[in-house]
Amino acid sequence: MTATAAGTATTLALVGATHRTMPLELRERLAFSAEQAVAALAAFQERFPGREAVLLSTCNRVEFYAAGENDQPAPTMDELIAFLADRRGIDPVRLSPVLTRQSDEAVVQHLFSVAAGLDSMVLGEPQILGQVKQAWSLAQELGTSGPLTAGMFQAALRTAKRVATETAIGRERTSIPSVAVADFAAGVFERFDDKRVLLLGAGKMAAETLRYLREAGTREVTVLNRTASRAVELAARLGARPGTFLDLGVELAAADLVVSTTGASEPVVSQDFFAQLEPARHGRPLVVLDLAVPRDFDPRIGDRPGVWLYSVDDLVAACDANRKSRQREMPAALAIIEEETLRFMGDMHHRTTAPVIEQLRAGWNETGAAELDRLFRRLPGLGDAERDEIRQAFERYAAKLLHPPLVSLRTESRSGPPHGLLDALRRLFQLGE
Repeated sequence: MTATAAGTATTLALVGATHRTMPLELRERLAFSAEQAVAALAAFQERFPGREAVLLSTCNRVEFYAAGENDQPAPTMDELIAFLADRRGIDPVRLSPVLTRQSDEAVVQHLFSVAAGLDSMVLGEPQILGQVKQAWSLAQELGTSGPLTAGMFQAALRTAKRVATETAIGRERTSIPSVAVADFAAGVFERFDDKRVLLLGAGKMAAETLRYLREAGTREVTVLNRTASRAVELAARLGARPGTFLDLGVELAAADLVVSTTGASEPVVSQDFFAQLEPARHGRPLVVLDLAVPRDFDPRIGDRPGVWLYSVDDLVAACDANRKSRQREMPAALAIIEEETLRFMGDMHHRTTAPVIEQLRAGWNETGAAELDRLFRRLPGLGDAERDEIRQAFERYAAKLLHPPLVSLRTESRSGPPHGLLDALRRLFQLGE
């Protein structure tokens, strides 16, 4: 808790866990569905009225952000842990040791890092930003997000945008399917909406690669598998056309791009087999993403004219290079996080000066109004225009006198709550608490 000398408080608190700090079995129990998140935030509002909360729950993290100020500080860490344990039916004694606890500036810095993808399993991955937005949006809908969390999450979105635009940390692909499509296939084809894609095998890697191809515009997809029922099942799930392995030659001749992930122990497509179907291709380019181990395509096929053949080793090497490229961008990204954290904390600390500033302005305005009233009574012959001119001169004079202490308060706020300066102003101008 960050307390002012007047006894008021402004607090930010966080308890949570990620894939790095909590085992999967316990993380699964702690995770919240959309409906459970709604119920949890409603329960929080009832148990801790006047406090703010945002719940972020993804496959890799569960984090509960809470805030409060003045005479209603955020719940204590123990209260938050007990609340989470109660909502998910977990023994708090078991939950407490594996939960991360953070407060004040550390909460802000952590959230900014999360939103920018710096705390993700895949460095710089963009999906987390959408999840952060959704979590805050739900809190807004339910009324559990107030001025503190709203300011913090708005600043987090701004920070994530800066990291994305001012660094290259999120521009390099780091998964094999994304590299296969964006770095390799897109290096040959300018568009995918007119290309025929052939999936050999029914592995998860093939389905994931197809997802990226769909995002790139792919429409026509054929699935072949040695087990016909498996091909039919996968094709139905992926919105593709099932085929039979007996037609492998015909399908290869018609394809523009092949994604192969079979579990065969020997090449499915030999050099001789490809040479036989090659005339039917009429020289059209062919990209083969051979993600199988052992390889499905004889590597010599990559030497044929118009064939771009990439093995899983090619893709892994590209992923590793991209990861190293992202790591080089970390110092720049962390500098942005630090800058934005200090900026937000300065703004938050400056909030504590608002009551004193209002008292100063109110007192000076009251004194000024009384003096103007006395002056106008002594000078009854003044016209409206002259009275307005004198009134404006008084207001400008008061604003100039107020300007230095206000600037000092904001400057002091950048390095922490300006308790000493606030106390001095209260004593100098005899302000109430």
